[in-house]
Amino acid sequence: MPRHAAAAARAEIIELLRSHSIESHRLAEAFAERHGMHHTDLRALVAVLHAEQRGEPLTPGALGAAVGLSSGATTALIDRLERTGHLRRVRDDPDRRRIRLHYDPAGLALAHDFFGPLGERSRQVMDGFTPEELATVARFLRAINDTLARHREHLGELEH
Repeated sequence: MPRHAAAAARAEIIELLRSHSIESHRLAEAFAERHGMHHTDLRALVAVLHAEQRGEPLTPGALGAAVGLSSGATTALIDRLERTGHLRRVRDDPDRRRIRLHYDPAGLALAHDFFGPLGERSRQVMDGFTPEELATVARFLRAINDTLARHREHLGELEH
C-alpha cells in the first residue's frame, strides 16, 4: 500500500473510532436519561456487569476505584442504584464481612430491553465478515483498548 494510502486509511480509522466513541456515549446517555440515572451510575453498572461476566464480582472499594469516586460517594452511588433496583449487595460466603456487588435481575432486564436490539443488529453486521476478518478486527480493537488503558494509566502517573 502506498504511503499516502496508508496514511489515509489510518486517518479514516481514527475518525471512525472517534465517531464510534461519540455514538456509544450518546447511546449510554439516552439509557441513563431514560432511567433517571447519572452518567456515573451507568459507568458503575457497566463495571459491575463486566466484573460479574469475568466471574469476579466487585467490592464497593473496587467499584469506587473503577469509577473514580471517594468511599462516601461510592456508598451514595451504591445506595441510589440499589434503591432504584439496578444493583444489589451480597455478603461474600467465605468472609461474611466482605460485600460483593451484583447487577439486579430487574436492572439487567431493563438493560437487555434497551441494548438487546443493538446486540442483534451488531450480530447481523458481523455476519457479513469472515472469521478471519473478525479475528483481525478483534486483534486491532484489543490493541487499541490496551493502548487507551496504558495512556490513561500514564496520565494518572503524571498527575501524582
